[in-house]
Amino acid sequence: MQRNFTRRDIEFDADGITLRGWLYVPESNGHQVPAIVMAHGYSAVKEMYLDRYAEVFAQAGLAALVFDYRGFGASDGMPRQEVNPWQQIEDYRHAITYASMMPEVDNNRIGVWGSSYSGGHVLVVAATDRRVKCVVSQVPTISGYQSALRRVPGEAVEKLLHSFAEDRVRRMKGEEPQMLSVIPHEADGNAIYTMPDAVKWYSEGGALAPGWRNEVTLRSVEFSRSYEPGIYVSRISPTPLLMIVGENDYVTPTDLALEAYENALQPKRLALLSGGHFDPYLNHFEQSSTEAVKWFSQHLLK
Repeated sequence: MQRNFTRRDIEFDADGITLRGWLYVPESNGHQVPAIVMAHGYSAVKEMYLDRYAEVFAQAGLAALVFDYRGFGASDGMPRQEVNPWQQIEDYRHAITYASMMPEVDNNRIGVWGSSYSGGHVLVVAATDRRVKCVVSQVPTISGYQSALRRVPGEAVEKLLHSFAEDRVRRMKGEEPQMLSVIPHEADGNAIYTMPDAVKWYSEGGALAPGWRNEVTLRSVEFSRSYEPGIYVSRISPTPLLMIVGENDYVTPTDLALEAYENALQPKRLALLSGGHFDPYLNHFEQSSTEAVKWFSQHLLK
């Protein structure tokens, strides 16, 4: 049975930085409800389809707190457009704290949902923060190192590492950080994602989000190469884990996700979706959102 819900703008403190987002609250006749804390993947902001998931969760009786990381979208923080995975994990923890303080929320029934880069974040959060009682990790980043080996040809690695060093020197001199496009634009073919499905998704999703910018700092790429959230997957139990994996995912490779799932302990569930990395948000939204709702409902709506 679908429930009515309200959505309101929120903001909360994260070690002196104001983070902003939305809080979806289902009608509950005054009873406290579980809450799902959620944020987006690499460079993306909340308007890029996260509202669709939050609405489905709220209709199922789950509150949903959706936020932008520091330096992105509606949130404060400098430097802008820097994807620091460990800082974003801390922002998840701040958001969990804020959700636990909401009078509408049962702070003993908080779950986390993440997708792509944040699919990796929630693996770390669930393994290290026992306030989390359930986790859904969709098309997750598992290994920055292994992914980098597949994305960057060997002859280009030395040049890339040299650019990281140059950028750090510029920063130490007080100069602006070097930026990279997320997807190609007009005169710039030097972008992180050049695959047609990625270009289409970021272009169409970005059009829905006035706060999205088609750039990240070069240091974001440096951070990503040493980010290994898959290491934490065996530590999540006994928190229930659902992994939603694309059968033909070349952004966060399918085989790495399946290997991580095998390393996870019970209780766990694997949902395979046909298609690639960006299909859960649109082409297979009904399946991906239904799987998440069922898992959260099973473990949080008690």
